[in-house]
Order: sequence, then C-alpha cells, then structure tokens
Amino acid sequence: MLNTLTTNRTFKVFFVCLNYWDLYNFRIDVLKHFINLGFEVHTVALKDEFAERISSIGCKTHFIKFNNRGLNPFSDIQLLLSLKKIYKKKKPQLIFHYAIKPNIYGSIASSRLKIPSIAVITGLGYAFSSKGWLSFLVITLYRYAFKNVKHICILNKTDRNVLINKRIVSSGKINLLQSEGINLERFNPTNKQTNKDGFTFLMATRILWSKGIGIFAEASEILQKKGYNFRCNVIGFFELNHPDTIPLKKLREWQAKKLINYKGFFEDVVPFFNQADCFVLPTYYHEGVPRSLLEACAMQVPVITSDNSGCKEVIKDNYNGLICKMNNASALSEKMEQMLLMKNNQLQEMGSNGRKLVFEKFNIDLIINEYDKITTNIK
Repeated sequence: MLNTLTTNRTFKVFFVCLNYWDLYNFRIDVLKHFINLGFEVHTVALKDEFAERISSIGCKTHFIKFNNRGLNPFSDIQLLLSLKKIYKKKKPQLIFHYAIKPNIYGSIASSRLKIPSIAVITGLGYAFSSKGWLSFLVITLYRYAFKNVKHICILNKTDRNVLINKRIVSSGKINLLQSEGINLERFNPTNKQTNKDGFTFLMATRILWSKGIGIFAEASEILQKKGYNFRCNVIGFFELNHPDTIPLKKLREWQAKKLINYKGFFEDVVPFFNQADCFVLPTYYHEGVPRSLLEACAMQVPVITSDNSGCKEVIKDNYNGLICKMNNASALSEKMEQMLLMKNNQLQEMGSNGRKLVFEKFNIDLIINEYDKITTNIK
C-alpha cells in the first residue's frame, strides 16, 4: 500500500455508515490504513457487536440511532441533528459517508458546519430500481445534500451516468472507484474441498427478491425436473424492514421442495466458497459492484450473474463466468446447466481467471491508493 500522505496525528477523518458490521466487513482495511498513517480515525454507526472490534484496531467509536429503511421525517431530522452534534463537537477535517441516509443527512450536516465530506455510493439500490414516489424523494434529497460535497465516489459507469442524467450532481464531482476492494490474503482458496454429494451452487446475499433468490429457486426447479444431481445453498441475512424482503414462509416453502438450502447468516463466508463449484447472483437490484462477486472470484469460484450494471464490471462472459438475462429463470437454468456439464479443467480455468482479474483490477491496495489521492486533495 502506498504511503503517499504526510502523517499528521491531529488530522481527524470520520467514517459514517449504517452499522459496524458494514465497517468491519467492507472497510476494515481502509480504516487500518488511515490509522497506520497516523490519522485520528473516528467511526459513526448504529451500535452492534462489531463496534468493539472496530474500536480494538484503534478507531474511536460514536453511536447513532436511525432506521435506514424508515420514512419517518421526525427520525430523519433527529439523525441530522445527531450527526451535526457529533461533527460540531469533534471537529473532523474530513468525513466519508456511506449508504443513503448517512449520505443525505451526513452531507447536509457537514455542509452546514463547512466540513469537507465525501459521499460514497456503493450502489444506487432499491430506490432507483423503482419509478415511484420513493425514487423521486431520494433523487430530490440527493440533489440537495450533494450541493456542497467535495466528491461523490461511485463504483461503476452506469451509476455515474444516472447521477449526471438525473441532474443529481455534475460530472466534475464524481470519482470512479473500481469497487470497495477485496483482500486477497483473506479470500484465498487454500482449503478447497471436493464435493461428494453433487455439484454445489452457492448464493450469498441479502434475502431480497431483487437479488434474484426467487429466480434461483425457479431455475433449480427446472433443473431438478431434468434429473440433475446438484445443491443450491443460500447464505445471507434478513432485512426485516426492507420493502423487498422475502417472507420467511416463502423461504421455508422453497426449502421444503428442496429447491434451495438456506443456511442462515455467517460472518465467515470463506468455508462456503471452498465448498462451492459455482457462485450464482441473478440480481436485478441496482448494484454498484457486488462484493459477493469479488469474493467468489478471489476464491477461484466460477460465477453466473445477470446482465446488470456492476456485475458486468466483474464477470466477463466465458472468461471467469457466465452472463444471463436479468429476471429470467429459464435463462438462468440454461447457464446453470452449462456449468453442470463443464469439465473440471474448464471450471478451474474460469476460477483462475477470476482471481487474476480481481488481483489486477479490484485488489484492496488499488482502492486504498484512490482513498489516498482523495484525502491528499482535501488536505
């Protein structure tokens, strides 16, 4: 990692996120990097069991209460006031905001206090997948909140074009990050296992309809009727307040039919990748660059994903995986069948190509260098 910044122990940088799980899972390497540079690193998020781990690496922690999915204007005003109070008291020199509400209300709070801030949009998400009042509301709030931010960081060119075309922000403010980065030491296929119980497909995602779990179940049923021997494992967590959450009853129904095997949420996903022959993400969600695709490629697992923005940044058809039509169970089943019929050396070549691509384009060191450039410009 490049140490391009002048060490300054009085320089305070804040990272404001939904929860400490996100900070720990997606940004731990970035936090450690700034600490190693000698910065005073503060984190602001909902308190959870990962807050202590973030604190243990040297970050100062601050806790806020809010519902990222709720639409209560009073709670949103309270979030704005809470962030403004923390910023005013601690006087950071730079703030990174992540996710919709921190990006909106954190950007407004920092602007009013004349503190430079960066909005990191890891995916435009559910609100931009719909065309109703929710989309209109989020676009309007983004336009207002981003008037005075220093930079907007996005993960793919499609999202960049959406922000420009909807007049949310000018092109000059937008920085393109290739992704949030992947640590290739952590995601390293050193204990790959041979499956004795049939070909194993894996899906690791939030339990949302728009992530394609229903399509995965339908495709599984199509292949079952053809007599193939395979398993469809799913890991991930429920967002109970999300409007797109799949009901537990439906998940149990798919399990009863043996279309999928939902195993629950796991902090360490590496063992599941080591047991998988193919990773599947048939998402029609408005993705940034899906972290799960980077993890699969780093673990040398061939991938099937949809012809979706963000996904195509990671998966090259017939190179490190297969691309299928969005929201189409029949198309997905054809790609899954194609994987089932591949020889081991073909699967291994796709897996090796995936890790090579991640190393060249999505390595966490490359992403940290981009953070360094942004921070240097602010200083």
